[in-house]
Amino acid sequence: MNARALIFSFSPKPHIPPTDISAPKRSFCPDSRPQTPFRFRVQIQNREHYWVLRVSGRDSGGGKRRGGKVFADVKSEAYDISESVDKFEKGLNDVPSRKEEELEEEPLTVAEASWLEQFPKRWVIVVLCFSAFLLCNMDRVNMSIAILPMSAEYNWNPGTVGLIQSSFFWGYLLTQIAGGIWADTVGGKQVLAFGVIWWSIATILTPVAAKVGLPFLLVVRAFMGIGEGVAMPAMNNILSKWIPVAERSRSLALVYSGMYLGSVTGLAFSPFLIHQFGWPSVFYSFGSLGTVWFAVWISKAHSSPLEDPELRPAEKKLILASSVSKEPVKEIPWKLILSKAPVWALIVSHFCHNWGTFILLTWMPTYYNQVLKFNLTESGLFCVLPWLTMAFSANLGGWIADTLVSKGFSVTRVRKIMQTIGFLGPAFFLTQLSHINSPAMAVLCMACSQGTDAFSQSGLYSNHQDIAPRYSGVLLGLSNTAGVLAGVFGTASTGYILQHGSWDDVFKVSVGLYLFGTVIWNLFSTGEKIID
Repeated sequence: MNARALIFSFSPKPHIPPTDISAPKRSFCPDSRPQTPFRFRVQIQNREHYWVLRVSGRDSGGGKRRGGKVFADVKSEAYDISESVDKFEKGLNDVPSRKEEELEEEPLTVAEASWLEQFPKRWVIVVLCFSAFLLCNMDRVNMSIAILPMSAEYNWNPGTVGLIQSSFFWGYLLTQIAGGIWADTVGGKQVLAFGVIWWSIATILTPVAAKVGLPFLLVVRAFMGIGEGVAMPAMNNILSKWIPVAERSRSLALVYSGMYLGSVTGLAFSPFLIHQFGWPSVFYSFGSLGTVWFAVWISKAHSSPLEDPELRPAEKKLILASSVSKEPVKEIPWKLILSKAPVWALIVSHFCHNWGTFILLTWMPTYYNQVLKFNLTESGLFCVLPWLTMAFSANLGGWIADTLVSKGFSVTRVRKIMQTIGFLGPAFFLTQLSHINSPAMAVLCMACSQGTDAFSQSGLYSNHQDIAPRYSGVLLGLSNTAGVLAGVFGTASTGYILQHGSWDDVFKVSVGLYLFGTVIWNLFSTGEKIID
């Protein structure tokens, strides 16, 4: 049947009531008992209209077929019959198939593009941020290895070494809150680029400053802290705009893992470079990597998807559709925040936690060299093990915490359990160091101390969003400022203690702060929202 006949046969007709066409009441097979009615359906459709012809047979009951009815249902959207039939026939031939439509949606240029060009741009941003944090900790920990030959060359005493190690935190402390304000105002791309290139130049200038004099070295190390201080708020700013909510957790996990791997890489390669080329080579090589990263970042990154002209429309739509718009904070209720006991529990606990963490970060190679009698290469290699343990246990602690919450444990209880492990675990293992004579057991204790310390990420580090999700950035700035102060005072005081005491005294101070933090945390912390 051609198109003209179809239109004619289904074109509107004067209204005629449905005709009941019934077969004579007879049975072709007296014993036949059909189980279900039969239906026959014919459907003819195109993009604008469709017609349905339905033929049904019914069982009138009693187990015998008493009759059959045939219905012809015609359904159609409004159609102007005056339009040319020739145009309609042409339209039928011009309707593309589903496969043709799919081909139109996928241009050949995309199909022929390389895998690198098809890689999601948002994950390019994540990988670049991961690389920045890798370099961040590489440049931070290299001094803890290089300080050994540097102190021997320049005749620095332990007090001077502690002063040099702590000078990094002078600049780092200044840019915690300022970096977040700057990133929100200017954009994460510019701030992170500034931070990396700034601390890279400071790293390269470190050997020159050491030769000029101690004051110049302290200034250069403080400048390096300024650059690294803006990295975290800038990273948070840019990922909040690029990463959909459903992908945010794993993207942040990948970026933060760059810090642990940066410590591993810096501690592993620094002894080799020092042995082969001298201690200045560590600062020259690590710092030059930052300039390479800067060049890639400037050419590939943008502060938000809206600023990227090369972002594919499909990915831009995905990112923007998944973003959660929040009303910006116009005024910070400082009086309300500082009047809450759980806020102060968070600040105090962050200070107690970071005291021990930064001491291990900056002084561990010296401990291995002076107490365990490891040479420079061995000190760097054995320092890697605690950081690998920390990377593993941090993810393990997160999985345990989420599992407990899903099983009905309150958030408050879970936060207290995880942070108690993060405090008492390191305290226990540090107390065992004075009773151990085996270097292997001492390294194992250090690894276990760092491993249990990482459970704090599921404790106090997750608590900011629990108690004040709207002001979690402000709380992070407050508590992390306290944590940086712990790094400044803890690193410097360790040098003073070693000059007048022993390593046992250093560990006793850390254990005391761990125990104090445990008491404060369990008495005053909460996992419930206290500030709206």
